Formats: sequence, C-alpha cells, structure tokens
Amino acid sequence: MESVVRLASLKISNTKNVRNGQIIMPNTFRKQLDYKHAEVLGLYGQNGSGKTAVIDALYYLQKIMIGSALENEIADYIEVNEKEAEITADFNIFADSVIYEAGYKITLQRNGKHAEIVRETLSCAVNERDSRSNKTVFMDYQRMDKDIVFSPRKRFNEVIEANAENKTDLIVARKMAEKENCSYIFGESSREIFCRCYENDFRHYSETIKALFKFALKDLFVIRNAHSGVISANFLLPMAFRIEQDEIGMKGDFAVPLTEPIILNEERKNVLDVIVEQVNMVLFTIIPGMKIAVHNHGMQLTDSGENGYRVEIVSIRDGMAPIPIRMESEGIIKIISILNALIQAFGNFSICLVIDELDAGIFEYMLGELLDIFSKSAKGQLIFTSHNLRALEMLDKDSIMLSTANPDRRYIRMKNVKATNNQRDMYLRGITLGGQDEVIYEETDSLKIARAFRKAGRMIQHE
Repeated sequence: MESVVRLASLKISNTKNVRNGQIIMPNTFRKQLDYKHAEVLGLYGQNGSGKTAVIDALYYLQKIMIGSALENEIADYIEVNEKEAEITADFNIFADSVIYEAGYKITLQRNGKHAEIVRETLSCAVNERDSRSNKTVFMDYQRMDKDIVFSPRKRFNEVIEANAENKTDLIVARKMAEKENCSYIFGESSREIFCRCYENDFRHYSETIKALFKFALKDLFVIRNAHSGVISANFLLPMAFRIEQDEIGMKGDFAVPLTEPIILNEERKNVLDVIVEQVNMVLFTIIPGMKIAVHNHGMQLTDSGENGYRVEIVSIRDGMAPIPIRMESEGIIKIISILNALIQAFGNFSICLVIDELDAGIFEYMLGELLDIFSKSAKGQLIFTSHNLRALEMLDKDSIMLSTANPDRRYIRMKNVKATNNQRDMYLRGITLGGQDEVIYEETDSLKIARAFRKAGRMIQHE
C-alpha cells in the first residue's frame, strides 16, 4: 500500500508571541497509533493568544519539507528578543507491515532581515512485527559544523556504503542548500540521494524521508488568513485543490479573479473544470439548489500567444439565470474556496487540512454541521482556528485545545470535562471564573474600555 502519514503533534518555540507551545492531535493524546478515523482539532482563544502562530508554523514547515527556499518574512516570526526559533513536528507513517514514528526538528536563526536553518534533525522509531525500536536521531545537520556533512557517522557511512560517489554528492548538496537557503535534508539535491533504494539499515530512514516529502508536497494543505483576505476584498476566489494525476498529481490554490474574466490555456481550463465538477458534487447539499459553472466568453490569445479561453465562475440556482460568483455572499465564496480541500480530506486518510479562521463568514449552524459530519465520517485530519464557539458543542473534548495567556505554555486541553458537559458553557465559565491549568483569558475591564472610548470621542470633537 502507499504510505499514510499523519501529523501527531507540533511544538513551537520563540515564534511570534509563543515562547513554548505544543498542540497534540487526538489520536496521539489518546495514545492510539492508528489512522482509520478522522482527527479534528479546533484551536480556541482570545485575539493575540497564539492560534495563528500554529497555522503559520505549519505553513513554513510545509515549505521547508518540500525543499523551498526560506521566505524573507519568516525572520519576522522569530520572537523579537530571541535570535532563534524552533519548530518540532512528530509524524506517524503507516507503511506495509511497518509503522514509523518520525520527528523533525528545525532551528531557525535570524540573520539581519533574513533567517537561516542552522540545525535540523530527523529521528525515527520503527514498529515492526510487534516490536518497537528506540526513537533515535538518524540525521543531524548543523550549519556551523563545517567538518561534518551530517551525523551520526553510522548513518552517513550507510549512505556512502551504497555508493562511494554519494560522499562527494552530499558535500555538494550541502553547499547548494546553504547557498539557496533551504533545508539540507529535504533540499532537492540531497533528497534525491537520501531517497534512493538502500538494502542496508538506511532503507528505513530513506522511506521516512520519502514519505514525509510526499506528505508535504501533496497531502498537507495550509489555508492562511491571506486566503480569506482576498475573498473579503472581493478581489480573488482562491480555490484550494488537489487532483490525482500520475504519481504525485496537482495541488495548490487556483486563483480566479472576481472582478473580471480570466484567460486560461487549455490545460489550466481543464484543471478548473475538474475542480468545479468536484465542488458541485457537494455544494448543492450545503447550499440547497446551488451549483457553480465555468462560463466561457470565447477564445482569446494568452500573453504567451497561444490559444486561450476567456472564462469566469458563475453561480447557478434553480430557475434563475447565472450570475457572476462575486455577487454571492462572502460566506458562500469562502465555502467554495475550501470545498475541494475539504472533499480531499474527507476521503483520504493521509490528507491534513489546516485552516485559519474556518468560521469567517460561515453561518454558525452550518459550521457545526460540517464539523460534526467530518468528525464522524471523514478519513483525514482537520486542524482549524475559530472564534465561533459552536464547535465546542459539536466536537468531543479531545478535539479542542485552548490558547492561554501564558506564553510559556500556550496550548492546553480543558480539564474535568465529562461526557454530559457542554464544553461551550465550560469554556465561558473558565474565562470568567478560572479553574483551568492556565489562565485562558487575559481579563479586560469594561469600565476602562468605556472610559477610553469616551476620552477618544472628546478628543475627536475638539479637533
């Protein structure tokens, strides 16, 4: 079978306003080494308490694990008073008769306006034939240690043992990774070496790197706030999508302008047609009587001079003429933008869908229904942040984590939750009365707020 990769936990340090924080997926929290059921994790907390830091960390983790160069803006995510930040992700990889428990740790260091990967480690435990090996580091790259390509020496020798030329290739690959400011382990040049077929003990580690790269490339979706922002501005409809094609397939954001038609070549139009077809299979059940279509305005040359199609997305409802999709509400456009990704996560064990502010523009009751259906019937993983508390009434206690007012322990689960408890009521009670392991709401004073507004209002009047 093709391997199934599941995120088990994520730990971040000195990232934005999080000195230390860890989210743990429900199966890992319950100590279940399994992938047969959906896992949903909702992050709740007041504004500025570190929820989006998790989404951003997963976004950058994905970029690093596919070998992309670090974006300049990542330096701004390192805490102002610190030089280094760390991201540690644990994964469970389910392969034929083997389960790998893998850990990937990255240390980022600020260097002027940029950031560099100064250290990355990969560790692995192998579960095979009812026995489990110890979880040990099998690859440790340190940028400052120029004399060692990577350690431990034993694993390095196993790569060299397979082909003596690998030694030179690994040294060159390291220099290229540092020049391009990308991961050494997952950078294209070194990854090609690590992912070859090995007959010695390195074969387990080769499979681990290969599986993690494929997961980041085709199975990990991260939808950040910018995705919703262009919708709110009535500027773009970015449709997160994944299409099975050949070995890897296609994945990404298909951005369709909301203000005017777009000119597409035949290949891109065919991709858009497939996305729309898949979205329509579910859309009419969420918004009764509605579907979308690709309206073709005719042929037009693309900027490169090839024949293209001038198209736009339209909304079609029962008995009504098609209208441009921009005329629909922000909530409907938001649902359409994430629906293909939700469909993929619903039907694929290895998909991990991460969405910041899932509730933005979506009706509270509909949000609850979608989460309830996903948690009971889906196959993949869903991680989301939200301010709408409806999810607390629809999900079990293992599927909710709270951000706290303590930057050294940013994320906790609610304690003393019984099956008969309403988590929404317990959360609100925890805000006003406390009782959790950490303060989950940094108290505001309504009298001070009112006084500040009055003072500001008087100043404006005098200007």
